[in-house]
Amino acid sequence: MTSGARDPEVARVEAALRPRWPETRLEPSLTRITALMDVLGDPQNSYPVIQLTGTNGKTSTARMVDELLRGFGLRTGRFTSPHLASITERISIDGRSIEPARFAEVYDDVAPYLTLVDERQPIALSFFEVLTAMGYAAFAEAPVDVAVVEVGMGGAWDSTNVVDAQVAVITPIALDHTNYLGPDVATIAAEKAGIVKPNATAVLALQPPPAMDVLLRHAVEQEATVAREGLEFGVLDRRLAVGGQMLSLQGLGGVYDEVFLPLHGVHQAQNAVVALAAVEAFFGAGAHGRIEIDTVRAAFAAVRSPGRLETVRGAPTVLIDAAHNPAAMAATVTAVEDAFDFRRLVVVLGCMADKDITPMIALLEPLADQLVVTQNSLARSLPADELAALAVPIFGDDRVTVETRLDDALETAIRLAEEDADTLAGAGVLVTGSVVTAGEARVLLGGIG
Repeated sequence: MTSGARDPEVARVEAALRPRWPETRLEPSLTRITALMDVLGDPQNSYPVIQLTGTNGKTSTARMVDELLRGFGLRTGRFTSPHLASITERISIDGRSIEPARFAEVYDDVAPYLTLVDERQPIALSFFEVLTAMGYAAFAEAPVDVAVVEVGMGGAWDSTNVVDAQVAVITPIALDHTNYLGPDVATIAAEKAGIVKPNATAVLALQPPPAMDVLLRHAVEQEATVAREGLEFGVLDRRLAVGGQMLSLQGLGGVYDEVFLPLHGVHQAQNAVVALAAVEAFFGAGAHGRIEIDTVRAAFAAVRSPGRLETVRGAPTVLIDAAHNPAAMAATVTAVEDAFDFRRLVVVLGCMADKDITPMIALLEPLADQLVVTQNSLARSLPADELAALAVPIFGDDRVTVETRLDDALETAIRLAEEDADTLAGAGVLVTGSVVTAGEARVLLGGIG
């Protein structure tokens, strides 16, 4: 575990936040967070912001944007969610998670104002609203040159959206959180479009046509400049390379070739070109040509995205991936098929009960020789027996193993992966289904760095 995960001061803050509404319970309004930021002096207005929303790819893209900005000498703040191992991961300054002691200090600075706002509102500030305020306050105090902010959910009413982002990035939109965001991609896109403010630049990844129509209409209403993947920018070429892939990217200002990205999958190549376009837009590139290519190459080569098809051990190879909806799982399956040549692959699956699980299982079936179903530590996790009931009709009873404890599931999967593999090098384990499952597995396997 990271030091922040066990630090007593971090534990104290988490205990103080625990009685508040969790991230899974929302009241779509900016009223409370606006009131809190007001009494804090609106720290979110003291630096420019690149804000990101979308269904999948937000965190990886945010990390790439952060790396690129720091490559050009800027001090960054990065706010992302959820975390894998420690809550301190959500607030990063200059590429590093906030120190536990500083995390606690920021909370103590904000805490007196929480009661003041709570007393004036019919609903108290939520867990995520408080974390958002802490992030914005920490960035102002640092201070940072630019903040890279990932929304928690949606866009228009997400608590991060008290900023007026100079650049608004929208990664691919698919169905997720439909109980809050809407039943189809057009409705979801309308929520996510809310981060595009007047005169901003909207950087849009490839989208389903109904979603793109909504996004473009909103951008026109806001008089925003639009940059679209596939038109103004895009991936020109990608080829497999040892430890990742080599890319040729069409940016807003020109072509960036021989860019090594140490991440797997066509979806990560897409995330890379979206991140590049966002940083170009931030610097005003396009009309002024490309930004410095050697800096871009060095930054992408340094990118890491923990828990996103991350190799945490070898012999057998164990991959951790946070895919938690069908669209993300489809990208993961394609990336595994593209980048790895497993003779035998065992999948460990642990999902949250409120997710669309059956399509994820169906996507995994052609990929996996065996499926080990399990559950993570949260109460929202679907019990392993119920997950097995969904899996057996797809995989068959002989290919499904049930382990209620994640540590037991990992041991079982590694043993099963080693069985009948031609060589140990041809055996693999993929742990997926939830960010929480990925994070807990990462800690159990020592994949922290």
